[in-house]
Amino acid sequence: MASQSDFDDGGVTRPLLATNEEEDAGSRPALPAPRDGGNDGGGGGTFKRNLGTLDAFAIVVSIVVGSGIFTSPGSIDTNVASPGAALLVWLVGGLLAWTGASAMAELGTAIPGEGGVQPYLRYVYGDLAGFLAAWTWIVAVMPATLAILGIVFVESLYSAAGVTDQAGRASHKLLSAAVVVLAAVANSVSTRASTRLNNFFVVTKFASIALVVAAGLVVAIIQAVDPARDDIGGRDWFEKPWFGGSKPGWEGLSDWEMLGYYSTALYGALWAYSGWDKAIYISAELSAPARQLPLAINTAVPTIVLSFIATNAAYYVLLPWDVVSTTDSVAVTAITRLLGRGFGIFAAILICLVVAGSLLGNSFVAGRMAVAAANRNWFPSIFAVVGRVGVKPSPVPAAAAPATDGEDTAAAAAEGSDAPINALMLSTVLCIFYILFGSFRALLTFNGLGEYSFLFLTVVGAVALRFREPGLRRPYKPFIGIPALFAVVSGFVVVRGAIFAPGTAVVLIVLWVIGIAFYYAKRSWDARSRAT
Repeated sequence: MASQSDFDDGGVTRPLLATNEEEDAGSRPALPAPRDGGNDGGGGGTFKRNLGTLDAFAIVVSIVVGSGIFTSPGSIDTNVASPGAALLVWLVGGLLAWTGASAMAELGTAIPGEGGVQPYLRYVYGDLAGFLAAWTWIVAVMPATLAILGIVFVESLYSAAGVTDQAGRASHKLLSAAVVVLAAVANSVSTRASTRLNNFFVVTKFASIALVVAAGLVVAIIQAVDPARDDIGGRDWFEKPWFGGSKPGWEGLSDWEMLGYYSTALYGALWAYSGWDKAIYISAELSAPARQLPLAINTAVPTIVLSFIATNAAYYVLLPWDVVSTTDSVAVTAITRLLGRGFGIFAAILICLVVAGSLLGNSFVAGRMAVAAANRNWFPSIFAVVGRVGVKPSPVPAAAAPATDGEDTAAAAAEGSDAPINALMLSTVLCIFYILFGSFRALLTFNGLGEYSFLFLTVVGAVALRFREPGLRRPYKPFIGIPALFAVVSGFVVVRGAIFAPGTAVVLIVLWVIGIAFYYAKRSWDARSRAT
């Protein structure tokens, strides 16, 4: 238990990195309000609590099942010794995603608040840590994620038309930006409209995976019944061992070299699983988060893991093994070889819809980070306004001139919308900047370093809270080894990424320095405003 000296003013535990100045300014977070019966008792939020378990499940699936399962297998296969090892990497990546998601579910049900990891980091480490997380996600992680998905969407369209090596052209970048703008417009209607559209894309994602897995099963059954049949699919799955270093040149590698290759493969898997944390971004909109959030995570993530492993096993049945490592469009290549170019184009269109669903889901949660930051007075208040563009108008007295029927309709529509339009506009503008001046691989590294730095700190905080505040009510409490395992591996991911991409790490550090300067400048400005 925490000692009495750790408490002040009403029994609130001091954040690990809080300063006396922060506490004097009233920036120290209070303990979460207790939750009754699984419902949030933490007070009102910006958005309505009208989402259920199925909505949270669909959002997680829609965000995670994106381009990775259809593009990452080649890069993973290149860095492992055998197909069996590749499947193990997919399994390990999925288990890591699950451990991280479980730790996030613990925090999401114990500490109420909007904005993903913001309230957790603020509660554990202090106001500055929460702000830096918000700053990094709003100006770097989420815009970079949207930029990557926009680029992949357009690249899939080009691939379906047989066009390659166009990613650096202005037309490619402008089309990518247009796709991101369309996703923002779709999310600007309302939360309910966004989730309904998202559910459609979830069906598309599972249909795409089912197509690949079914094709693999059919080929496997045909070749098992008739071993001499070699005119469909690949034969390697039937004739070669799945484990044991089936690739030439792997026997002479040192342990350090093997670690480098396998860690690179794990990076590819983690990218494919990225988005597993996004359910916590809508925990403040769930009607019963203590029950719904763990249920959504513990059904969505294992479903995704099994789907990814089954899909990759199908790739190794459908294609010769030396082909898997040489293509960035494994699914399209497999379907084209099996059923012809027409079906390959159909597969490419399905993949475009899959990426569009992931883009929609990420755009959906991107705006909520800015809203939460603005509500905490970290960002300008204009980004906390929902349901309209610009600042919220001043209240109009009831005795004012009556509005026309058309004005009444427009006002009702505005009042009925809860979309964070201003915040969506901010993330879209930043995303377009990254598209125009960045590249796919550079953005991928930049996004991963920024995201995992704070995921690491968040899960370390979850472990620290087990000892600092054992009495904190945790409706969902996984075994402590689960968040501890994720903390170790995510720390390795961050350190390795910084070592192998020092330029990107420096850019991220500069971004943090600018964020800290902005934080203290805004605090000083707000203090002077209050004084006058």
